[in-house]
Amino acid sequence: MRAPPRGRAQPAARRPAPPRLAAAPPPEIAARIILKTDAVLVLDKPAGLPVHAGPRGGASLEDWLPLLAFGKKRMPQPAHRLDTDTAGCLALGRTQPALAELGAIFAQHRARKTYWAVLRGTGPAEARGRIDLPLRKTSTAAAGWRMEPHSDGQPALTEWRVLGRGGGLCWVELRPRTGRTHQLRVHCAALGFPILGDPFYGTAAPGGLHLLARALSLPMTPPVEAEAAVPEAMAAAFRRAGAVLPGGGTGGE
Repeated sequence: MRAPPRGRAQPAARRPAPPRLAAAPPPEIAARIILKTDAVLVLDKPAGLPVHAGPRGGASLEDWLPLLAFGKKRMPQPAHRLDTDTAGCLALGRTQPALAELGAIFAQHRARKTYWAVLRGTGPAEARGRIDLPLRKTSTAAAGWRMEPHSDGQPALTEWRVLGRGGGLCWVELRPRTGRTHQLRVHCAALGFPILGDPFYGTAAPGGLHLLARALSLPMTPPVEAEAAVPEAMAAAFRRAGAVLPGGGTGGE
C-alpha cells in the first residue's frame, strides 16, 4: 500500500451522527404525559412496567426515554423510583440542572407524595393514623426476597387516612414520609389489611395491585403539581370501596 505524499493534509475521519430523538412521542405514550415543562415531565406510569431494565431484559420505561425527548439532545431521566406493580405519577428531569434539583428534593423528603389504595377487609377502626415500623430486606432460596418489619431495619413512616369503605373493602390515602422498598405494601399488611391484589404480602386478585401514586407535589419554581387518574383495571374495586370516579358512581360496575 503506497504511503500518502508528505505535506498533504488527510481528511478527518467521519464521526457517526448522533441519533435523532423523536420530535414527539407516539399517541399511546403521549397520552401518559400528565404534565410537561421545559425542565420536568410527569408521567402516568402503567402498572407492570418497571422503571429500569432488569438483568433479564424485557420492556421498561427506559425504552420510552428516546421517545420523550421532544427533540432535545438529552433524554429525560427518572428522578425517583416507583415499584413495577404500582401505577401513577412518576417525575423525570429533562435537563441536568432539573435532574439535580429533583434528586435533592426527593433525597431531602421534600416531595409530597400521595397514594390511593384499596385494602382487603373493612380497614382499621380509626379514621386516620400513622405506621412507624422499620423495614429490612430478607431473602430465602425458596421464596426469594421480600421486605419485613424488624427492629434492626431502616426507619419507615407512613401516614394514612380512610376515604371510604364498602363491599368488604377499604379505600385509603397513604402518605409515605420515607421511601423504603415496598413500604406501603408491608405497612398496610402489618395493619392487618393488605392491599388488594398484592401477591407478595397478601393475595393476588383481578386488576393486579390496587395501589396508585395518585398525586405528586414538588417545591420547584414554578411548583409542580400532578395527579393521576385511577386505572380502569382498578376502578371497580375503588367504586366498591366508595370512590366516585368518572364513568360511573359508587358500587360495582
